[in-house]
Amino acid sequence: MRVLMVGAGGVGDAAARIAAERGFFERWVVADYDLARAERTVAAVVERHPGEARFVAARVDASDAGAVAALAREHGATHVFNAVDPKFTMSVFDGARAAGADYLDMAMSLSRPHPAQPYAVTGVKLGDEQFAVAGEWEAEGRLALVGIGVEPGLSDVFARYAADHLFDEIDELGTRDGANLVVHDEHGDEVFAPSFSMWTTIEECLNPPVVWEKGRGWFTTAPFSEPEVFDFPEGIGPVECVNVEHEEVLLMPRWVDARRVTFKYGLGDEFINVLEVLHSLGLDRTDPVTVKGVQVSPRDVVAAVLPDPATIGPRMTGKRCAGLFVTGTGKDGRPRRTYLYHVVDNADTMAAYGAQCVVWQTAVNPVVALELLSRGTWKGAGVLGPEAFDAVPFLDLLAAAKPQGYGSPWGTDER
Repeated sequence: MRVLMVGAGGVGDAAARIAAERGFFERWVVADYDLARAERTVAAVVERHPGEARFVAARVDASDAGAVAALAREHGATHVFNAVDPKFTMSVFDGARAAGADYLDMAMSLSRPHPAQPYAVTGVKLGDEQFAVAGEWEAEGRLALVGIGVEPGLSDVFARYAADHLFDEIDELGTRDGANLVVHDEHGDEVFAPSFSMWTTIEECLNPPVVWEKGRGWFTTAPFSEPEVFDFPEGIGPVECVNVEHEEVLLMPRWVDARRVTFKYGLGDEFINVLEVLHSLGLDRTDPVTVKGVQVSPRDVVAAVLPDPATIGPRMTGKRCAGLFVTGTGKDGRPRRTYLYHVVDNADTMAAYGAQCVVWQTAVNPVVALELLSRGTWKGAGVLGPEAFDAVPFLDLLAAAKPQGYGSPWGTDER
């Protein structure tokens, strides 16, 4: 396997550090618009693994499908791994296909709200542009594995596992994500510093959230709707969660039978207030505006002035939990409520990888998937989500102790 990874931000950097411990590939190209950033990732890998020669740095414009295809051909890439913001998803996706490579991403093609009824009816949904060409990918015998981060990704694997092994009937597949993470400045004071791409966070949180129900299909609600307090395990505790637009709701119903599918994120009052202010000022817009003769995107400016998520790890404490709350009827015919989850402590990922826990938790899953694809354990053609594959090999490999596995156990909480 020869991997072209497009993007050397926080998640891409963490993925390279994780992959360096594994032996399933012969080449890993770290490509970024900023060549110096790609080179820093390769240098960090080599520093931790002296003599490591499988990683090389390259420059690529992720917005140019032709450039992505040319770089993939140059390095004989068998798989293109998309680790950039979702605004580049389609160009990287198209570039992989043009190069005859398989493809993986952690965030699908962007949505566009319904022009007349954004908080009731879906417009263009997340992933629609990719699923529109699923037949072409299948006919060409190529695989596009979409939504294989942590959320979407691991939560979708949990959905497949729950349907196959825990439940006879599922009432709701409810992805629930929360944390008790805190970032401090150099004086020890708590500061506002998102632990993931602010560009992506704005996109997810201010777009109309999507819900799926059997008999009704996909529909939308207002941002931050249906608040609920969810009690997260391993010391995180209760966090208020709200509806947020996310790929799980667009993926799970395609392969898993359930009456309802939702995604709720524990944002917290401060984060919601910040997002609402950005929206009211128009700073969430992506269309460029002219500032002193220069065209700039307001959202790009917001993302640029905040700390890079890849750099805040040393100043962050706490844990992050990603999981899926499943309700319905168990295999024994009795009512069942099970939370399948994965908790990561920032102190652990910083010590082992030099990567903060949110980007590490996102990055580990596509690396696990690539290893399963390299073995032929997972295989297929077309545009497929994680739910289309057997969950057990993935969960076993993720949890198994090193060096056989990735040493990152997951858990279940019966409620």
